Amino acid sequence: MEKIEFLPQDNVIWGRGILADALGQLTQYGIKKPIVFTVEPLDAFRRSSVAPNLPDSVGTFVDLPPHVPDFAVNQALEACEASGAKSIVAVGGGSVLDAAKAVSHFHQIRHGTYLPIAALPTTLSGSEFSHYFGVTETAKEIKFKRSYAVKPTVPRVVIVDPELIRGTPRALLLSSAIKGIDHAVEGMRLVGPDHPHAILAASGVRRFLDVLSSWPAHVETEEALQRHEVDLDDLLQLQLAAWHCYFFPASVIYGLSHRIGHILGGTYGVPHSVTSCVTLAPVIRACSTFYGEKLRIFNDAVSGVEAASKLSGDIEAVVTRLGLPARLRDLNFDHDKLSAVATLLIENYPREVADLGEGAAQRLTDLLERLW
Repeated sequence: MEKIEFLPQDNVIWGRGILADALGQLTQYGIKKPIVFTVEPLDAFRRSSVAPNLPDSVGTFVDLPPHVPDFAVNQALEACEASGAKSIVAVGGGSVLDAAKAVSHFHQIRHGTYLPIAALPTTLSGSEFSHYFGVTETAKEIKFKRSYAVKPTVPRVVIVDPELIRGTPRALLLSSAIKGIDHAVEGMRLVGPDHPHAILAASGVRRFLDVLSSWPAHVETEEALQRHEVDLDDLLQLQLAAWHCYFFPASVIYGLSHRIGHILGGTYGVPHSVTSCVTLAPVIRACSTFYGEKLRIFNDAVSGVEAASKLSGDIEAVVTRLGLPARLRDLNFDHDKLSAVATLLIENYPREVADLGEGAAQRLTDLLERLW
């Protein structure tokens, strides 16, 4: 038996040049007296393109480090309380959006109400469409990124405009696209090829690979736009691909690539989007037996094993072509930490590790060696 679970996300507004008009409509969606969550590199964009269209904004909070550490969530919640905010406008990538969801969740625990969120995503991972978020617990000697799934925290409104991503640093933007593909592929873990997730995920992956396969090398997006090597429609296609890859997040459960990424990021500080550049293709191959024939939806392969091989090869080719890190050694990750990574995975994510099949513990050790 298969099913679809829906989230309470009321509106997704998309198109070229729609940002100002969409921001002007937020009050009708319940986004009133918002505090703006963002990060310092995006604050100039907030001042020029967001703040003028939020006349009832009560403040801004920018101290949001990567991987959503618990102390930053607490400080952001206190900022909401001090300002009297009734909602959050989140301008940024996955860490900003996760922080907004975490604050909404803990606001409900403390005050009995969730803070509705309007998301203005500046990357391509798709966090704006989901109710999942992670908070890195920092009190213990070994930090750990705790995962949450709280449906009422999904952003009530999402605004998708190429203007939001044209200034995103190249490496961050493109690596977040690989994270988006990760959502599509690992979303197949517990659904069949006829599930709506599968159909839309296949569309999303095709959109991503079509645009990324001709993306200019070693050029920031703004410069590529000025050279006419890409255009705003290309950026919009990437944004729509991220949405398709993550269209039904409440209906899917993600797998080992994501879990390795949580450990690498939350515990060891590896940038979140970059983790999928390293993990996704090798995990697809290592778990090909588990996925069986499902991955054929992503290509025209005649068997599941061939589909896994082709899909992983396509992803590796794009990562290499874009000059993104493909191995942990590219990130100066200490080889001696691999055994600790394996231990954390086995202790915290045994079901995902079991996707490797018989002898999963040894297979995990071998997989981590290949990632390095």
